[in-house]
Amino acid sequence: MNDDLPDISEEEAALHARVKLLRQEHADLDASIDALSQAAVPDQLMIARLKRKKLALKDEIVKIEDVILPDIIA
Repeated sequence: MNDDLPDISEEEAALHARVKLLRQEHADLDASIDALSQAAVPDQLMIARLKRKKLALKDEIVKIEDVILPDIIA
């Protein structure tokens, strides 16, 4: 078990690990987009592709977080 997250199921631990990995990939894409934007002649097509991928990652992160912490409507 993960010491940072006590008393969670193996499935939930796997979801937390997946979110952590996706957040890192999201940050890496952000850095790549920034670097490409700083180029003398930015590759707008590549930047647009990376932004779409970054948005898709963010959507996946939100979906997984909703599974981990579902909204409870009282």
